[in-house]
Amino acid sequence: MLKTLRWPLLALLFSIILLTIALVLRETDDPQGPDTPPVVSNPTATTTPPPTPAVILTPVPTVGVVDDSLAPVEGELTEGLVGNIRKLNPLFASFNPVDRDITSLIFEGLTTINTYGEVVPDLAERWDVSRDGLEYIFSLRRDILWQDGLPFSSDDVRYTVDVMRDPDFPGDATLTAFWRTVEMTVIDEYTLRFRLVQPLASFPDYLRFGILPAHALDGYPVAELDRHPFNLSPIGTGPYQRENLYVDDGQFAISLRVAPTYRQRPEGQTGYTIDRIVFRTYATVEQAVAALARGEINSIGQLPTERLDSIDSLNHLAVHLSVIPSVGVLIYNWQRDDVVYFQNQRVHLALARGVDRRGAVERTLGAWAIPAESPLIPGSWAYDATALYPPYDPDAARTTLASVSFEAAAPPTETTPTGDGPTPIPTEVVEEPTPEESATEGVRRNFTILVVNQGLLEALAEDLAQQLSDLGFTVTVEAVDASTYRQRLQDGDFDTAIVEYSYAPYADPDPYTFWHVSQYQEGANYGGLRDLRISEVIERARRETIGVNRVALYREFQQLFTERVPALTLYHPVYAYVTDDRLNGVQMGFISTPADRFQTIQDWQWSLN
Repeated sequence: MLKTLRWPLLALLFSIILLTIALVLRETDDPQGPDTPPVVSNPTATTTPPPTPAVILTPVPTVGVVDDSLAPVEGELTEGLVGNIRKLNPLFASFNPVDRDITSLIFEGLTTINTYGEVVPDLAERWDVSRDGLEYIFSLRRDILWQDGLPFSSDDVRYTVDVMRDPDFPGDATLTAFWRTVEMTVIDEYTLRFRLVQPLASFPDYLRFGILPAHALDGYPVAELDRHPFNLSPIGTGPYQRENLYVDDGQFAISLRVAPTYRQRPEGQTGYTIDRIVFRTYATVEQAVAALARGEINSIGQLPTERLDSIDSLNHLAVHLSVIPSVGVLIYNWQRDDVVYFQNQRVHLALARGVDRRGAVERTLGAWAIPAESPLIPGSWAYDATALYPPYDPDAARTTLASVSFEAAAPPTETTPTGDGPTPIPTEVVEEPTPEESATEGVRRNFTILVVNQGLLEALAEDLAQQLSDLGFTVTVEAVDASTYRQRLQDGDFDTAIVEYSYAPYADPDPYTFWHVSQYQEGANYGGLRDLRISEVIERARRETIGVNRVALYREFQQLFTERVPALTLYHPVYAYVTDDRLNGVQMGFISTPADRFQTIQDWQWSLN
């Protein structure tokens, strides 16, 4: 037995030595701690993991050196990423966009999304939901192999979920908090049961995380998993597997090849003419653009849209755009007595009519964002393009404001009980339009717009402030640093604020944490919005497991939002993927993160004639 294991163990020892050398060269600015320091073998491990491929210390060409061999070649793509490789483990990839991009090609989840953001099976063959929405039974595919040739099974899912809910898990704490509320049972080798504490229609979206191989990692201390050599020598079930890892002057590059085990699957037997992908990392956008100009890379994983002009003079380039799953919103503070008029329905309607939101976004944000007409994301299955704000009409807005009493007392509310059942909703407090009230002179009509001190967003806030001043308000912009901004939002220390709500990394459109009355102080309802009808609809939508019914509920939510305008949606940020225009088949549908640009990679191919 010892003779049989001698060479694998020597290979593993050699790998660890090389890994130590590589990490000495690496930068140590990772806020999460050391990148991947060397580790000693775990004496309590119940299995012996397969030998880890060595980290190859072959230098990659440095910036400033033209390498014609990296020009487009048939079957190969070389892409530049800004940042560095840290941990190629899907449970840690949320800390680093570079890791997320690469691991999305190596690992798979039980589910994935299509180009409309709909959750569809991946490693799962199907799933069934109980009538009360509390129990999900997942049936797994039986034709899946890990890239080392061993079969995939329920045990791998069991292991991965157990890691995330372990108190010592060194990854995202929100994963631990969520998965500790989910009861999981392995029924058999290819069947699992999940039981929730309350209905959650978006639960299948939570199963898009990459599954880890239990046979390679089980028995290793969870607290030390972020330091395991596996994080630079991953084994997944996805279409691409690690070929080589390169390092030069602290910046990593990695090459991936189409996995032979994936080629055996029905979906892997056609396409994937891009047989090899090389990811080169750069410390700055400027370095990546320079590499693109030299032909050192064929694409840039993400180029800030404000930098698109830097590639105008380059030939053979295509820019693929999509909407980042975020929405910028001007929210009102419903909790402050000195701006109590922000609870008034007619004030909401007047501001919606009196502010040219589209013009403000186009004048200030340019190519960085597009105007937002809905609190949900364009391209999503839940998006309703027919939900429209009142038309821009500043004269009508002034007429409406003239009928508002700006010293009206705040309507009474009821305490919101807590519990595991449906959340009881406070008394309706949104004022419906009523006959004219006499305006009262001398009441405060000045307020501030809180915004993070980012140049484009400050310009947007100033544009809005000018338009609101034209309606008779005195408006001041408060631009503060990111840390102060976050704290003031949490404390409710603002009159109005420009907030960017992100749905990432999930594709499901559930807006519960942003707008539900229970999420004031508990979630991201920073202004304490209280609207009975909106809260009721989004709560029903997040509990409804029948797809067609959810679509109808989210349409109702968007119609209510644009009719009652409890906040002003402003913009959606834009994502730009730059490639050589001879790369065909790239299609940008709905993306939950930039890594979703690879959804159609099976169809990508070079046209170099």
